[in-house]
Amino acid sequence: MDNRDWELLEEADWLFRKLVRRFVKERDKITIEGISLPGMLILNSVHQQGEQRLGELAEQLDFTSGAVTALCDKLEDGGFAVRVRSEEDRRTVVLRITEQGRELLKRNRDAGAYMISVLFEGFTSEELAAQIGTFKRLSHNVERFSDTVMAYAEEKQAAQKPKGAESTNRTNRFISY
Repeated sequence: MDNRDWELLEEADWLFRKLVRRFVKERDKITIEGISLPGMLILNSVHQQGEQRLGELAEQLDFTSGAVTALCDKLEDGGFAVRVRSEEDRRTVVLRITEQGRELLKRNRDAGAYMISVLFEGFTSEELAAQIGTFKRLSHNVERFSDTVMAYAEEKQAAQKPKGAESTNRTNRFISY
């Protein structure tokens, strides 16, 4: 790979990570009637799919179990959802939406469409189609990211170079990992 390609990869990496950080930061500022956007996602999932175990919600929405627990606490405190023991297995706790939660979602049913419009404002259909392709490829690469990098690190550790051995001669114009 020549230096020009490396510079493009490095800049793409930096901008991607910056975008992810910025999106999460901005997303976490959003509250609707006192409920954060991640809380709204949980509430909407329970509304659409019925009561769910907290672990299922964490897996489905890519949240940690601790984050789901904290979000469910807030939903319960607001009267929008309740935790109940499963009737089939008393050891299992599920989240159930309340009537107040349904009313909250109904009052704000257009919020998701509005957010999508704001986020992708000004893009042409062709640009959106290209982004979809890029997002699919990135998603595929992210799925195996940690395993691939960990295997690389283990391989490097196993084949430790003697002191003074040369590594790649690339400079980082951006903050690296």
